[in-house]
Amino acid sequence: MERVARLAGALGIVVAVAAGFVAIPNLNIALILIVLGIIAGAFTDQDNAVRMFLAVLALPAIGATLGGVPAVGEYLTAIFGNLAIAAAGIATSLVARRLYDTVMGAVTSPSGS
Repeated sequence: MERVARLAGALGIVVAVAAGFVAIPNLNIALILIVLGIIAGAFTDQDNAVRMFLAVLALPAIGATLGGVPAVGEYLTAIFGNLAIAAAGIATSLVARRLYDTVMGAVTSPSGS
């Protein structure tokens, strides 16, 4: 399963970069990136959660800053925005897994101990 997660993460990066350069009609890139991110995040170590949360916040800001670069700024903004969407999918999985672990820990632990 770890291999599937790594492939989903790599495919997410490829799709994010490709969609930054080429508009693909009749294809919801954001949905694809979220799904790939969720798959990748399902098997990502919880130790990387803080990095993913920071990536979700930082990537759009970096893209907006690079938007002023002549000739390639709009592409960089699109690429970093797409990467932020994929990172949000990973972060969503990490949060869901943390909530699940918290609830299951509370349910399975004996009360009063």
